[in-house]
Amino acid sequence: MTVSGEAQMSDDDGITREVLQHGLYYEEFELGVRYLHRPGRTITEADNVQFTTMTMNTQFLHLDAAWSATQPFGQRLVNSMLTLSVLVGSSVAQLTEGTIVGNLGFDSVGFPHPVFLGDTLYSETVVTATRLSASRPRQGIVTLAHTAKNQRGVVVATAVRSTMVWCEGAAP
Repeated sequence: MTVSGEAQMSDDDGITREVLQHGLYYEEFELGVRYLHRPGRTITEADNVQFTTMTMNTQFLHLDAAWSATQPFGQRLVNSMLTLSVLVGSSVAQLTEGTIVGNLGFDSVGFPHPVFLGDTLYSETVVTATRLSASRPRQGIVTLAHTAKNQRGVVVATAVRSTMVWCEGAAP
């Protein structure tokens, strides 16, 4: 320690440990906890066009500005599968990176409000259920309720997802 109370490594000090970023193991998920995934993600025209064409979706509503201007929303909509991908993807680093065995499925997916080009999505996840797997020792099933809001706080997407994750100390 220095006189001011600051800690400093001297030339002979070594690194005491290394930390590898990862998601949560089964035992670390707590019911009712809301995880806020930041930063938000602004959806650009390039994002929407690339995702839409890459997935072979030729829907005019995502690609044709002139046609979309004549439709009820008056502009192109972001592909809802891109919205879902950003919603779930934004949770990975915080919740399942390196600890997931696999996604088991989605119980429900909803898009209560459209996403437009230039909207910024902010995602959050609540742990709604956990249980150890009956058929796969050292693995657990976690149910996650994902919600995406735009920059105005309007809910634009929801999804309930079940995942299988490793128990602590069991991952290969």
